[in-house]
Amino acid sequence: MPLMEAEVAEVHFEISVLSPMERVHDVRNIEVGKHGLSISKRNASGLLLPQVAIMYGWDRERFLQETCRKAGLQPGDWKEDATIQQFSAFVFGENQLRLTGT
Repeated sequence: MPLMEAEVAEVHFEISVLSPMERVHDVRNIEVGKHGLSISKRNASGLLLPQVAIMYGWDRERFLQETCRKAGLQPGDWKEDATIQQFSAFVFGENQLRLTGT
C-alpha cells in the first residue's frame, strides 16, 4: 500500500550499513546489541539487525531463535547444521547516528 500524504509526518527513516559477514563458530561470542545475525539452513535464510534484539530486550538465545523464525525455520534450528553469521552495522537516520560494532 502506498504511503499517503497525511502519513508522511509520522514516517522516520533509518539506514543500516552492514559490515562484512563473519562466520560464527561459537555462539557465546555473539554480543547482543553489537552483532546482527544471519542464519541459513537448507534453502531458508533470515537476517536480523543488531538493534532488533535491543528493541525487544532479547538475550543471545532468543536472538538466535527469532532469527530462525525470520528464516521460516523452527526456533531451535540454529543448534544443528545451520550456518550462523554475525555482522555489525553503522546506523543512521533523521535524528541519530550510531555504530553497533566494529
